[in-house]
Amino acid sequence: MKHIIVLFLGSVVFSPVFSQAERKHIRQGNGYYEEGEYKKAEESYIEAMEKKPGSFEGAFNLGNVTYRQGRYEDASNQFELTATKEADKEATARSYHNLGNSLLQGKQYEKSIEAYKNALRNDPSDNDTKYNLAYAQQMLAKQQKQEQEQEQNKDNKDQEEEKDKDKQEQENKDKQDQKDQDQKDQDQKEQDQKEQQNKGEEENKDKKQEGKEQPRPDQISKEDAQRLLDALKNDEQKLLEKLKKKKLKATKMKIEKDW
Repeated sequence: MKHIIVLFLGSVVFSPVFSQAERKHIRQGNGYYEEGEYKKAEESYIEAMEKKPGSFEGAFNLGNVTYRQGRYEDASNQFELTATKEADKEATARSYHNLGNSLLQGKQYEKSIEAYKNALRNDPSDNDTKYNLAYAQQMLAKQQKQEQEQEQNKDNKDQEEEKDKDKQEQENKDKQDQKDQDQKDQDQKEQDQKEQQNKGEEENKDKKQEGKEQPRPDQISKEDAQRLLDALKNDEQKLLEKLKKKKLKATKMKIEKDW
């Protein structure tokens, strides 16, 4: 893993034209860099670039010191800048190498792979870059595998959630159907009980009606029968008295004749 953190410090003179002020600040910055005083080194490199705008070495070393401070995006911007400046192949290869390292630390594996390839195009013999390229490719493959697994897990989770949702909906439907059926059964039971009660009341009413002596069309009431019987008795009494009178009269007439 040590190859990944290899950064090329821009201590090589890439241009014959340097101002004394720029050179002074770069040397100061390099000294601070070696001592781990990265913030002071950064200030020195910025001052060097102010003395000579567009300074390749100042920009390159500024990328190194921001990288050391964990500011990988700032470092990437600096190395991308120096990689596009006019310089010899070795300097360009170092810029792309350090750009690849910055992108790698930021987990931008595809971009880091492309940066390492550009470094090797300018310096095919650089073993550190070859190693980092292989490592970046492994990390990219691992990242893609993890993303695929996460996507698969997400799909599986979504499917499970959908199944659970369907199951819950079916359970709720079954419960509602059962509730409706129970209510229907209860209503039917109450209806049957009511009908049974009404039927019992009708039967009791019929029995009471049967227990009563109902007059028949061809019969007379007791009162009428009594009146009729009384009338017959009166007629019979009158008849007996009439017969008695006739008999008495006949007897009387017979006696008178004998005399």
